[in-house]
Amino acid sequence: MTDKIIIKGLRLFAYHGVNPEEKEQGQEFELDITLFADLSAACESDDVENTVSYAKVVKTVRRVFLQKKHDLIESAAEAVAQAVLSEYALVQSVCVRLKKPHAPVSADFDYMAVEITRSR
Repeated sequence: MTDKIIIKGLRLFAYHGVNPEEKEQGQEFELDITLFADLSAACESDDVENTVSYAKVVKTVRRVFLQKKHDLIESAAEAVAQAVLSEYALVQSVCVRLKKPHAPVSADFDYMAVEITRSR
């Protein structure tokens, strides 16, 4: 399947991390989310009811990402992927790239990240 809906660079402030200060002070994270779905009905009908609303997906991601403090970004990414698959029947697969640009690592880097793909 080649149809995709892409949400790139969604920035959310949250309290994920293994270190206590990460859970107390928080930090900004960035998510890239790719939804794989058959969009042919939406293309033909030009009707929002035949697609996945990226605005609704962003609300879901925000809710799930902020509701719990995860030690690992792997776990936070999994929660996001599972929520998207659970709430949007048209989505057959989802890829979540979760970036941690301010990871407490003593090095010069753009970001640390995990990327997971989950399917029905």
